[in-house]
Amino acid sequence: MTANPMALTGKRIVIIGGTTGIGFAVADLASALEAEVVIGASRKDAVDGAVGRLPRASGYVVDLRNEGSVAAFFKQVGHFDHLVMTAGDWGESAPVPISDIDLGKAKSGFDVRFWGALSAAKHSAETIALDGSITLTSGVLAQRPVKGMPMVTAVAGAIEHLGRSLAIDLAPVRVNIVSPGITLTEQVKKTMPEEMLESFVTQLPTGRAAHPNETAMAYVYVMLNNYVTGQVVPVDGGALLKS
Repeated sequence: MTANPMALTGKRIVIIGGTTGIGFAVADLASALEAEVVIGASRKDAVDGAVGRLPRASGYVVDLRNEGSVAAFFKQVGHFDHLVMTAGDWGESAPVPISDIDLGKAKSGFDVRFWGALSAAKHSAETIALDGSITLTSGVLAQRPVKGMPMVTAVAGAIEHLGRSLAIDLAPVRVNIVSPGITLTEQVKKTMPEEMLESFVTQLPTGRAAHPNETAMAYVYVMLNNYVTGQVVPVDGGALLKS
C-alpha cells in the first residue's frame, strides 16, 4: 500500500514563533499529521504553554535578535526535517503618514522577521535534512501595498526576495514563502480596530478574514510537496484580485 502522501509521520518540524497565531496553527496541524513538533520562541512560559497543548512536542527558548542564541537553539534541536518561521512583529504596523514614521519602530520590523530569518537559515543548515524545507512568512502587502504602510511592505518584500535567494543557496533544501492576508490571530483581534478589519475584508472575493488553520494549510503544503521551491504562496482571500 502506498504511504499516505498527506502524512508527516516521523518528520521533525521546527516552528519558530509557534506559540500563538499562525505558528501554533501550523504546529497543531503538523501534529495532527503525525509529525514531531519543536517549538521555538523568546519566552519560556509561552514555549511551555504551547508544548503542553500538543502531542509529540518539545520546545526551546530562542532570541532571534541574538545570533548566539539562534546557534545554540539549533544545536539543541539537532537533526530535523522542516523549518517554519512565523516569529516577529512588523515594527510600525499602523497606517501613518510618511512624515510621522517612527524610524526606530520601523527598523525593528527587520530585526526578527528578516535578520532573524536569515540567522535561522544560516544556523539550521548543518542539521536540516537535505530533502527538507524552510518556509518563511511575508504578507500580502509585499504584492499589494496600501497607503501609510511602507515599512510593513518593505519588510514583507525583503523576506520574499530573501526566500527566493535562499532557495538557490541552500539547494537541495527547499525554501518557500507563505504570504498571508488578514488572518484572525489573537494579535490581529487585539490590535486591529474592527472598522479597519471590516474595511479590508469586505473588499475581498471571500468577504472575510482567514482562520489561522486555513493559513496553516499552506505551510504544510510546501512541506509535503518535494517539487516546490523558491515560491511565494498567497493565502489572501483573493486580495490580489481587488480592483
